[in-house]
Formats: sequence, structure tokens, C-alpha cells
Amino acid sequence: MKPEVVEVFGKACYLYLQSEAEYLLIQPVDEHDLELLDKEVEIIQSLSDKPFSLVAFKVEDWNHELTPWSAPPVFGKQSFGDGAAETLAFVTGKLLPILQERRINTSHCLLGGYSLAGLFAIWAAYQTGMFAGIVAASPSVWFPKWLDYAQANHPQVRSIYLSLGDKEEKAKNPVMAQVGNAIRRQEQMLKEKGVNAILEWNAGNHFVDSEKRMAKGFVWLMNNMIG
Repeated sequence: MKPEVVEVFGKACYLYLQSEAEYLLIQPVDEHDLELLDKEVEIIQSLSDKPFSLVAFKVEDWNHELTPWSAPPVFGKQSFGDGAAETLAFVTGKLLPILQERRINTSHCLLGGYSLAGLFAIWAAYQTGMFAGIVAASPSVWFPKWLDYAQANHPQVRSIYLSLGDKEEKAKNPVMAQVGNAIRRQEQMLKEKGVNAILEWNAGNHFVDSEKRMAKGFVWLMNNMIG
């Protein structure tokens, strides 16, 4: 399956469409993710016989467009912004309606992302019930004040898949090294709030097999989603 590339309100979107798709997978991506999208789709197809469409949209300013509030730099010099709300509005208010106009089934819509896009995906679970499931693969749950927010709010999505590499909590950066304890706490909070959640551990650090980790998350949702 090769993508159709279209522009939606200024964002480049990559559409892997099947006419009889039961599930719609939405994923924000960067340049590295784009290079691996074909392989990710192939892996999903190899792991599941359920028909799906995948729509990826290009994120230009990763640190701004995917984070829910401003925060100082954790690595490098680029700080984090508060563009997640605008990005979510693009997905729910612009991208999905256009897909519906093209008669693409959006009734079982799954949102997933890797790294900061994984944080965006799980944050979106607290904002709207429009998604049937969430994939947060190696999500940046070390993000400042994230766990406080997750504790104080209630997710509106019933099924959430979390994953992390087993070497990620051994990062030299002291903030990012908190990711292991943070994701364990995230899973616990989700289950305490009645969410059908799982945390899967993968071999390797943050930069290993991102396309495989995303594919496994989407397939788990298609097989185990509630509702």
C-alpha cells in the first residue's frame, strides 16, 4: 500500500487508504517517521487481517505543536510550547471531516504517536472521547508537570496502549531518565480510573524500532479495544 499525499489546511498528509477499512489510524509524524511509514503499514498488515486505513500528518515544529503547555528546554536549546490544543483541533475539526467527506470510515478512529507525539496522543485522551483508542509508544511522560495533570484529570478514551524501551530510563539526561517510573505510574493511574490499559516493554533505547513499536500498538488496539 502506497500513500496518497495531500495538503489539508497547510499540513502535508499521507493517506494509506483501504476502501473497506474498519479502523482509521491517525498519526502525527516527523521526517524520520515518514521514512518508516511504508514499513510500519507493512508490519501492521503482517500482524493483523483487519482492514485499516492509516493517515499520517507532518508536524513541522515538534516541540511546539505536540506539547500542551510551555516548558523550558530539557535537551538542547529549544523550549516546549503550547501548541497541542491547536494540533488536536486540526485533527478533530479539519482532518477528520475531510476524511468523512471522502467516505472514509472514522467510527473506529485510533490516535497514536511516538516520543513527543506519544505524549500528544495520551494528552488527547484527556481532552476528547472522539478516539476509540490511543497508542503512546515511548511517550515523553517525563514532560514537566505531566503526571500531576494526569492524576488530576480523567481520560475520556477507554483503551490506551503504552510502551517503552527497556534502556530508555537509563538515559544520561536526568529528566528523561525519569521516563521509566513515569510510565509505570501512568499505567497505574489509567487502570485506577477504569481504562483498558497495557504497558509493553521493548528491547532497546528510545531510537530503536519505532515503526515496529507503533505497529504493535495499533494492532493491540484493533484486537483488544473496548467499545
